[in-house]
Amino acid sequence: MTPTMQQGVLGAPLEQSPRAGDFAIVETARPACPEGGVLVQLSHVSMDPYVGARLRGRHMGEAAPEPMRDAIPGHGVGVVAESRCAIAEGTHVHLMGAGWRQYAPALEGEVRVIKPGALPPSVFLSALGMPGLTAWAGMTQLARVGAGDVVLVDAAAGAVGGAVGQIARARGAARVIGIAGGADKCALVRDTYGFDACIDYRADSWREALAAELAGGISVHFENVSSELLTLALTHMKPYGRAVLCGLAAHYQSDAPAPGIPFGLIIGKRASLHGLVVYDFYDRWDAFLAECQPLAQAGRLVIAEDVADGLAAAPETFERLMAGRNRGKALIAL
Repeated sequence: MTPTMQQGVLGAPLEQSPRAGDFAIVETARPACPEGGVLVQLSHVSMDPYVGARLRGRHMGEAAPEPMRDAIPGHGVGVVAESRCAIAEGTHVHLMGAGWRQYAPALEGEVRVIKPGALPPSVFLSALGMPGLTAWAGMTQLARVGAGDVVLVDAAAGAVGGAVGQIARARGAARVIGIAGGADKCALVRDTYGFDACIDYRADSWREALAAELAGGISVHFENVSSELLTLALTHMKPYGRAVLCGLAAHYQSDAPAPGIPFGLIIGKRASLHGLVVYDFYDRWDAFLAECQPLAQAGRLVIAEDVADGLAAAPETFERLMAGRNRGKALIAL
């Protein structure tokens, strides 16, 4: 009898922001181990906001998965169950093309061997995974944060935003201020991630509170949310400040283009604006881990994990993520 596994798929093509009911968990044949590769038994699968656009064929030109056939995209970590290459069975690995499924095949060059040590393997999907790499690239390769910088981060309770602040602090930033939605998320930003302050954008007069917190100005901003918030941050920027535009989550599910940024404001501030696509930094993953794995081991780079058990929980978990109701990095434990 052919071995089987569970896999998460789309029930039908999407025309709107995905909801839990748009997905199905199906039983399918377990893939074979490819020649020159491995078959990985996944322990954790990542839930990521960009997948919402990918499911509609609107992310970096990548095609949407075919309903009732293709696994929903997602990074994963797990253990090599079978090997037909130099990677030994039992080795912990990270792979980009894991997907919502229990087993994933990959060629040798498509996986990265990881060495968790005392860290849980799931950390390689959060602080030491793509969110951490994104934050590291923005802070060290683009904004080049250093001693004395004052850093503003929105979506600060998210996996990327939380890592941005901690990496900036490790690089010598004088102050790190976050923006997040709700008292609970702001407490996470301050108490777990160690930001100096966090402004709750759901509170009355939050813009005034932000202005008071940023009275001395900022030198670095990391944008995750919208062109409107980027514009607001630029109004508080010191001359020759640096902004990193990582994402526009508020606009991902809209058919309309995001509002523009006042170019006069950028000129007046003499500001540098860097677009960030994390794919450009995959070849620097070893340098990222060399700097950030010791921080994670020392408890200086921590990302809260919002973990649900089993693929059956993936649709609801993904809907919560897309609505911003997750607390930290959204993961599925298998």
